Amino acid sequence: MYKPSDLTFKGINKLAIPAIITGIAEPLLSITDTAIVGNVQINPLESLAAVGIAGSFIAALIWILAQTRTAISATIGRYLGAKRLDEIMGLPAQIIVLNLGLSIVIYLVSVLFSNEIFTMYNAQGATLNYAVDYFNIRALGFPLTLFVFSVFGVFRGLQNTFWPMLISIVGVGLNIGLDFLLVFGIEGMLDPMHIEGAAWASVISQCVMALMAFVLMLRKTPFNFKVTFNFHPEIKNILKISLNLIVRAISLNVALIMANAYATKYGDAYIAAQTIAFQIWLFFAFFIDGYASVGNIVSGKLKGENDYKRIWYLSGKLTRYSIIISLILVLVCTVGYNNIGALFTKEQEVRVLFKSIFWIVLIMQPINALAFVFDGIFKGLAEAAILRNLLLIATFLGFVPTLLITDYFDLKLTGIWIAFTVWMMIRGGVLLVKFRSDYLVKNT
Repeated sequence: MYKPSDLTFKGINKLAIPAIITGIAEPLLSITDTAIVGNVQINPLESLAAVGIAGSFIAALIWILAQTRTAISATIGRYLGAKRLDEIMGLPAQIIVLNLGLSIVIYLVSVLFSNEIFTMYNAQGATLNYAVDYFNIRALGFPLTLFVFSVFGVFRGLQNTFWPMLISIVGVGLNIGLDFLLVFGIEGMLDPMHIEGAAWASVISQCVMALMAFVLMLRKTPFNFKVTFNFHPEIKNILKISLNLIVRAISLNVALIMANAYATKYGDAYIAAQTIAFQIWLFFAFFIDGYASVGNIVSGKLKGENDYKRIWYLSGKLTRYSIIISLILVLVCTVGYNNIGALFTKEQEVRVLFKSIFWIVLIMQPINALAFVFDGIFKGLAEAAILRNLLLIATFLGFVPTLLITDYFDLKLTGIWIAFTVWMMIRGGVLLVKFRSDYLVKNT
């Protein structure tokens, strides 16, 4: 069996562990907001529902806009593998400027129509008002988040996950501290800011992360922020990859938006329980995605070297490691199954609903692991068209019909998570078959 020295357990985890820590930063921020807001004294149920609705829309926008990170990473990795890094010195700065311009436009449009957006989620009354208030503050962080993600893409392309990890640790730690301080306040010194405090905590931490990313890119990479209007030839290819991944992300978010809209339709307790379940699912996803990130990071470099044997070997290693991690997460949550909901809310109805569907979230994890690993590898190989078409199929021929059928039979939250399971089975199964079909021949 072909076992290259740089794809050992130690070598893979040198990239994977920092990538895991970086990856779970965003869902950990959302989980913190969910847990803290779910325990406020004023309208906790409506507040939790509002954070869930607004948070899912924020995640949707970020995932759509952040696709250039993958394109940057794959492109830089390919040039690094081919030892031609000097040919793309001005490329990262040009992509970052384009990202910032797009994120500002999205910010202005989404804030202008925020009330209409969350009305489409079936939010109303206090839940709608809280969602709009929370979103209009959190949205200030869009350009900052996109800038940070772009810099993370540069570091990933250079096979470096340490500095993104450091930025994420600082951001998460600061956000958690500010959440407690601003949401609950300090008696006699600072009035509680309720849901708006959670939003401001996120924006402040994003400012700090953006400043760190700016400094570290200048000091720890060969690139700078000097922008020229003579666009690099690779811009066209990166935009093409990004556009395919944006279409993919939009179809992905159709599933997420529909899930939250249906949960909101069932009632505030249902969207609150859905929020908790989804935040945990998202945390698991980004945790497992640390190994998928290695696939993204390393496969691009190996493609630049035309080393398909190591790409094949890498896929086997990452699949085994990610499935083991997923099973460990499932075991931990199974042990604490009856107590996890209490961390997020005191509302008994929400806890009962959460427990009724959390088992589905858990049994999905090995399926997710398989899907995420090959998703990462195909991103690194710049196979964006395949990923785009697969998400369109999984969403519109898998998730949506399943959701409509289960809603017809009044399965409510259980139906939503059955639809998610079908969605992930299609994603993982098709990518596995496609990878074996394309790369088994190249490996021999």
